[in-house]
Amino acid sequence: MDFELTSEQREIQELTREFAASEITPCASEWDRERLFPQEVFAKLASLGLMGVCVPEDVGGAGSDFLSYILVLEELSRADAGVGVTLAVHTSACTLPLLAFGTPEQVERYVPPLARGEALGAFALTEAGAGSDAGAIVSHGSESPAGWHLSGAKQWITNGSFADTFILFARTEPDVAGSRGISAFVVDADHVTVTREEHKLGLNSSSTVDLVFDTDVPANRLLGTRGQGFRIAMATLDGGRIGIGAQAVGIAQAAFDVACAYARERRAFGKAIGEFQAIQHKLATMATEIEAARLLVYRAAWLKQSGKPHTMEGAQAKLFASEVARRQTAEAIQVLGGYGYTKEAPVERYFRDAKVTEIYEGTSEIQRLVIARALLGQIGRDV
Repeated sequence: MDFELTSEQREIQELTREFAASEITPCASEWDRERLFPQEVFAKLASLGLMGVCVPEDVGGAGSDFLSYILVLEELSRADAGVGVTLAVHTSACTLPLLAFGTPEQVERYVPPLARGEALGAFALTEAGAGSDAGAIVSHGSESPAGWHLSGAKQWITNGSFADTFILFARTEPDVAGSRGISAFVVDADHVTVTREEHKLGLNSSSTVDLVFDTDVPANRLLGTRGQGFRIAMATLDGGRIGIGAQAVGIAQAAFDVACAYARERRAFGKAIGEFQAIQHKLATMATEIEAARLLVYRAAWLKQSGKPHTMEGAQAKLFASEVARRQTAEAIQVLGGYGYTKEAPVERYFRDAKVTEIYEGTSEIQRLVIARALLGQIGRDV
């Protein structure tokens, strides 16, 4: 059992950390305050090969492993969680499912531009009446002379205002109840219309939109086989949850770093507050829980890249890491006291950003359901 990163993984981690420190951290508060999507950052990430870090070289990627990608997400999210989730959805929810389920023609057409950062990807599954119950989607897909006619509306679509390529899910078998009547499609930005940019509690440097569509697409836009959409979605989320776990770890680590530095510098009653046992206990618990979350995330990533089952482990990683992020960003505010509650300190932003990691790509309640079903041998049921 080896807990050491390889030299290549460490190089990618350090490259991302240095980039984040120079290009993201100084601007993150402004992006949050002004709700700015930093397009220029993703062009720079592309130039470093980080928009397709775990995509094979022969289709435009950097050819590194999945754990390297997770390290990238952690470091980016440590600087700004909005940047982290943009890359996570682009890679885990768009590029990798195209690699896994696309035809050779689809892979050749769509993956290289995504991996090189020339195009941005999005994942359009959620609807107003279909969140945790993804099998309840009502968007419709029917065969047409042009191939397929797709119509409906989607909600909470990350990257929606800036994406070029969407994986979109629609019900193609209206007479088949539940998840078995759903298919997946690859559509372009001109096939959908953004109707609203969401104003969120946190992640204000990322784009989250509602969109509608009533469009014809060619027959070759079907991803996988007809009726396979729900399985594609669930397989995508199995890996995507590991990425959100990494995002949560990055947020929590950033909050800990600020709290620890403040505890060394802030003086009260004649000494640094870090000398008080109450603060020491907070920092000790923060550090321990963050490291435990990190190890769960890395383990799940290793299982995925090794081709081993990882549904339960990914759910465990996301569940624990997201709850650690929410708890420990709150503790960081407590360590900083009144200063932590103001916009002058970044920990209030970390606190706002952390909450959503317990919600998207499967709520904590859904993660517990996934874990329990796996433990009880019921993982084959629709979740």
